[in-house]
Amino acid sequence: MRTAAPCLVQEVLLGRMLRALRIENDQLRATILLDKGADIYELTYKPRGIDVLWKTPWGLREPARGAALSLDSETTWLEYYPGGWQVLFPNGGDECSYRGARLNMHGEASLIAWECRGIFQGARFAEVHLETRLFRSPFRIRRTFRVEQGRPALFIHERVTNEAGEPMDYMWGHHPAFGAPFLSGACRVDTAARTLLADEVLTGTHNPLQGGQRYTWPLVETASGLVDMSRVPGPNEPRYTLGYLADFEAGWYAITNPELGFGVGLSWPVDVFPYAWLWQEMHASSGFPFYKNCYTMAIEPNTSIPGRGLVTVMQKSATHRTLAAGQSAEANLCAVFYAAAGRVQRIDLDGTVHLARD
Repeated sequence: MRTAAPCLVQEVLLGRMLRALRIENDQLRATILLDKGADIYELTYKPRGIDVLWKTPWGLREPARGAALSLDSETTWLEYYPGGWQVLFPNGGDECSYRGARLNMHGEASLIAWECRGIFQGARFAEVHLETRLFRSPFRIRRTFRVEQGRPALFIHERVTNEAGEPMDYMWGHHPAFGAPFLSGACRVDTAARTLLADEVLTGTHNPLQGGQRYTWPLVETASGLVDMSRVPGPNEPRYTLGYLADFEAGWYAITNPELGFGVGLSWPVDVFPYAWLWQEMHASSGFPFYKNCYTMAIEPNTSIPGRGLVTVMQKSATHRTLAAGQSAEANLCAVFYAAAGRVQRIDLDGTVHLARD
């Protein structure tokens, strides 16, 4: 009988000097960028040998090797965006001014370096503990990544703490972007959301959503007929979309590629992240940075909407969160692979995938 491979953590360098950690078991491998936001740069399902996360055409850059090329935070964020999966904190979307600081697009946590505070590994599990303290905002963030033998799941625990002597407002979210060869027109999305809200401003091109409209997931009525948003457009079907999934019965979604025979899902506590931003950039947007040359989709658990910065959220929807002096908030998330060609009924917080019956 074959013995399962042990769970491992390796320290690696990407590029010339970008520090990263690789955590894996017999089912999956994840690469985490210590020097760039603790991004999950790789998430590979070993039985198929496929990394499901998107990579930008301009590739992985090293923030520590020089100053940003632009003083505009949106341009800077995109220049250093390698694809993959970012944590967005304490801001999401547009930059804004808050408490005397200019909060950059998508938040400081997604750009700065993180430190490894501990590595624990053995035959049955592997775990890494990461930490950073923001410069522009008085927050400390801790993240733990864990894999267990025989389970195709990456478990993530996060804790954010307000170290100020006064209350602080924030947005908190996750930005996992999926790409080919996993992402294709064969993919289908299952989720417990019941509502899709179109962004009021970022309407884009080849967008089936009308700005500010509310839809019952997954069907969207357009001038040319109904569009099923649970069906992922193929590379030859241009689309740009920004909307917000809401009214979740439970926090989860699944993206299944029946042609490849597997899928990837994410589960999270819906009381912490009651929304999920739906972003599709599929050969649709001209000019910088996408140049109609990118095919990706992200479904992003978040505390808040819309995705236009903390101050706008505070003014328009009041869906921001507040931590008192010294207070912390925490959440557990689970990214999980599963072998299937059909639909998914539910994904539990512990990573258990329930397949729909035919």
